[in-house]
Amino acid sequence: MADARGVTNSVGPEFVGARRLTADVLVVGGASLDQLHFRGRTERSAGGAGMYTAAAAHRVGAQVAMFAPLPHPMPEALQAAAKRITWFGPKVSPLRLPHFEITHHGAGVATLDSAEWGSESQLRPGDLPADLSGCELVHIAALSSAWRQLEFLDSCRQRGARLISVGTYGRVVRHETVAVHRLIQKADIFFMNEHEALGMFGSLDAVKAESGKLLFVTFGHRGVRVWQGQHETLIPVEPASELDPTGAGDAFCGATLARLANGDHPLRAASAAQFVAAQVVTAVGPRALWNSGILPGPQMDRRVSLCQERISAVAELLAGMENVHPFAFVGPGFPKVGASGALEFFFAATLQQFGFWQARSGRYWRPLLAPIDGAHRKGSDYLWHAMMRAYTDTPELFSSTGQYSMTSKRLRIILRADDGTDPMPARRMRLQQARAYGYDMLSIGLSPSDIVARANCSHKPLLSFLTGLDHIGGYKEDVLRKKSVLLALILSERPEKFLRIGADESLPPIIDYHLMRSCLRVGLVDVLDTSLRRSLVERRLIPAADEWAIRRASHDALMQLVELSGKSMAAVDWFFFNARRRCPEMHVPDCSSCSLDLVCAHKKELFQPVLRTAFY
Repeated sequence: MADARGVTNSVGPEFVGARRLTADVLVVGGASLDQLHFRGRTERSAGGAGMYTAAAAHRVGAQVAMFAPLPHPMPEALQAAAKRITWFGPKVSPLRLPHFEITHHGAGVATLDSAEWGSESQLRPGDLPADLSGCELVHIAALSSAWRQLEFLDSCRQRGARLISVGTYGRVVRHETVAVHRLIQKADIFFMNEHEALGMFGSLDAVKAESGKLLFVTFGHRGVRVWQGQHETLIPVEPASELDPTGAGDAFCGATLARLANGDHPLRAASAAQFVAAQVVTAVGPRALWNSGILPGPQMDRRVSLCQERISAVAELLAGMENVHPFAFVGPGFPKVGASGALEFFFAATLQQFGFWQARSGRYWRPLLAPIDGAHRKGSDYLWHAMMRAYTDTPELFSSTGQYSMTSKRLRIILRADDGTDPMPARRMRLQQARAYGYDMLSIGLSPSDIVARANCSHKPLLSFLTGLDHIGGYKEDVLRKKSVLLALILSERPEKFLRIGADESLPPIIDYHLMRSCLRVGLVDVLDTSLRRSLVERRLIPAADEWAIRRASHDALMQLVELSGKSMAAVDWFFFNARRRCPEMHVPDCSSCSLDLVCAHKKELFQPVLRTAFY
């Protein structure tokens, strides 16, 4: 339906109810012709929550369809939207389009002075395509009534819609509160602003989402809050020179949905979407959404940079290595091949793959090294053996119920060393991870086998698996999905091949502190800032923003390394993970035994970022 020459994508009423629809995002809503008052001026503009949402999703690269009254002939103000969106619905006169008059008062406050909903009443749920299973996401934009939104939600669900998103606005929050509450309960994803959230929940402290659902609340220049179930995160917004704030929230919604449909983590989707929303407010109406070219987005922290010459050299060396292979996660410390309950073991044990070090006086002190199963083992290796010992003795602890009911005493027993000592750092954090995992799994009603089975039935199994874990405590909090990707790697590399990865899919980088240390010492990532470099050399605890600068750069470096070397991410990850033996934390690196010696920058004084986190 899209036409590279820019011919309208509008397909008219013959599309209504006729067949299966395929799209990244389907928007149920509409376009309007509005009168806007802001900064002492009045402008006429194209508008409509549905149109802004659909246009922003298209701007981010999604294939977008919109079910809305279709004006004939197409008004000039809406022609740009019609060229970009597969627009279908009942054909109407332009005079019958909705008309709104909106006054902006600043500080995110606006008044809907008048509303004429026009031909919106001609939209009927029964006229939707009979099969919506080909749509990654369906969004029901603000309509004249929340009860009408409910009718469309139920109809979309009956037609096979997999994920349904809903937006709202102030008037229905005030006058149709019961219906809006039902929408929140039934929808998978919900968008609202601060004032609407106060109207629905009474206070911001009471705002929450159910397990398995996403809630996005915009706070103007103060950012966006994202709830993944009960887990809340603040996303800062990009400063913008505001001219016309109309449609900024809907543009944020559309861009976020497009990124979610593409498989982004919810926090990464929201972070990218706020750049689109910031661009929208700099122009009148939706004009900024008609731009083409590179999207605005976060820039790499200027305190660090990638060394392209070093990345190319290392990639060339890796390409010629025949012994760079993935690890199969079999042997001591792992369940036997074909063992019952192996999935439960790996889900619960991978959850704890983080934080194997201790700090003292604001600095890195030492790594975890303790006796278990008759040998001194370090970090990840120690954890696998401790978990396997516990699984052999009490496998029910690895169930969702066992994790949710985990106690500090029980966890201490699981992680104890052979000599009776308690060497594992961050036990309070580990207890929280186990309980959060169990809570979400039980609340959503999922098991590890359910998550894997759903993924394997998907046309993009890896993507389905990772996005599924975005709702599970202990996995969902990390925007780079380190533990989620590690679990996917384990399940796909095990001889049982629990997880199927699609032919056109590839694992993202698995960024832990060993890998960051390698990136810094080898010279794939250069630290340009003197203060940050000093903190790394002195192994000081650093702020989260400093850690993110290194972690994101390492992520980008690994992405390039995999692409240039032709090796799989699984193989490259195992190669660098084993570098911890040649380039350890506490001893002088053994460069002579390292296969990267000839291309390494030998920045042996550098150390990984020191930050206590449950991400890695």
